Amino acid sequence: MKSPCNKVCVMDANIRYCRGCRRTLDEIARWGEMSDAEHEAVLAALPARASEIAEGSVPPLA
Repeated sequence: MKSPCNKVCVMDANIRYCRGCRRTLDEIARWGEMSDAEHEAVLAALPARASEIAEGSVPPLA
């Protein structure tokens, strides 16, 4: 299965997702070994993570 990597490899320190593909380091490292079912589960979780990255990347007003 094709990886969701889009070559924007920056880990968000607060929420621990890649800002580009929204996967965790473990998901990135294991991608080549995952079953199709595991790939599908990760891919299904990515849209919800996009809003977490957007919210978590803006520092609160002081």
